[in-house]
Amino acid sequence: MAAPAATRAPHPPQHPPAEHRLKPHLASRHLTMLALGGVIGAGLFVGSGQGLALAGPAVLVSYLLAALIALAIMRMLGELAAALPVSGSFSVYADKALGPWAGFTTGWLYWWITAIAIAVEAVAAAGIVHQWIPALPSWTAALLFMALFTALNTLSVKMFGEAEFWFASLKVAAIIAFIALGVAALAGWLPGTPSPGTAHLTGHGGFAPHGVTGIFAALLAVIFAFGGMEVIAMAAAESANPSLAVSRAVRSAIWRIALFYIGSVAVLAALLPWTSARPGHSPYPQALERLGIPAAGTVTEAVVLIALLSALNANLYGTSRMLHSLALRDDAPAALAPVSPKGSPRRAVVASAAIGFLCIPLEAARPGGVLPVLAEAMGGAMLFMWLTVAVSHLVLRRRLERTQPDLLVLRTPGFPGVTIAVIAVLVAVIAAMAFDPSARGQILASALLACVLAGVGRLRRRG
Repeated sequence: MAAPAATRAPHPPQHPPAEHRLKPHLASRHLTMLALGGVIGAGLFVGSGQGLALAGPAVLVSYLLAALIALAIMRMLGELAAALPVSGSFSVYADKALGPWAGFTTGWLYWWITAIAIAVEAVAAAGIVHQWIPALPSWTAALLFMALFTALNTLSVKMFGEAEFWFASLKVAAIIAFIALGVAALAGWLPGTPSPGTAHLTGHGGFAPHGVTGIFAALLAVIFAFGGMEVIAMAAAESANPSLAVSRAVRSAIWRIALFYIGSVAVLAALLPWTSARPGHSPYPQALERLGIPAAGTVTEAVVLIALLSALNANLYGTSRMLHSLALRDDAPAALAPVSPKGSPRRAVVASAAIGFLCIPLEAARPGGVLPVLAEAMGGAMLFMWLTVAVSHLVLRRRLERTQPDLLVLRTPGFPGVTIAVIAVLVAVIAAMAFDPSARGQILASALLACVLAGVGRLRRRG
């Protein structure tokens, strides 16, 4: 355990020892693609099916609302990261804005759910590979993926940045190609593919067959697809010019993410009848088959595999940096703080990956009895973290305007109104999940985990 509370500094150290400092090995292009790739994941490729089933074509409204919330959070996080670039990101901001107990709670909440997400992503990716190569057991493939990305993240931060750059580039290229083909088909430019026009947008019960209720239900389902953007704020601490790099990355990523998400979902809604959507199944193979793409299912599986591996890589990076930051603040064992000469907090990487290495054999021994239970708190915890980001932004933006306005090189438009509105919307979404039988379990599990961590954090500070 860490040192007694009486010896701990109330806030993160500004100048840790040289052997504990992260290195500025990430270029601007790495941060830009991290901002894009961190959000474009399996949640889009698979989760869009559930959204279509719940809201019909009006899922476009659900995605638009979710995008507005998520991109506002990204802008706030980018503003704070540009002004205060630290690897602990929103955990450090919560510490500074609300107190050390809040930084402890948020940091460990993020670390736990992200470490579990790594195992979930490794198992899901292994499942796809097992379909292609039946002789390779899923649990073996999952452990191989864990070993590969653990090694990659322990070697150097630059290798992580390059890997994620190309993963994100492939995802972005796939989205752009899909939108281009879809627009061509809708315009009647593809031979042998008659355009459905607006039939699927207005038929089968109309644009919003389930009304406002369906739109809101779909919002609760699709908002989690935007998780993952937090990594951009953590990566700021490892770029040569954090303020400039983060400002550029956030500004360019916001409109591109909105375009890719809304554009691809709009193409899906126009190409396919919403009645064909099935929760838990990606609608992209159906759309690709309609476009005449051979082996549409395999193509989609390949894209989802890339998205899963990209998420695994980014989450291992993010959770290790959070653990490193907690160690610097004496909220985790000090042995996890050292950084290698090539910029990797290797001990924090291995400690974070250990959860995945432990969970995968347990899941293999008892399928469905380990990871689904542990993952129950993941979605709701993301909303709690976003809420913390917004509250921290409200406090720190006002503080910086009074004391160091020159640090605010990236400002969130409409402050404080936008920030307050986002806080209100997030509280409403969390409350709605508590009353939704299908979502109640995960929001209650997240709340319980957050309360336990907050209690531990307060006790440590008093001890």
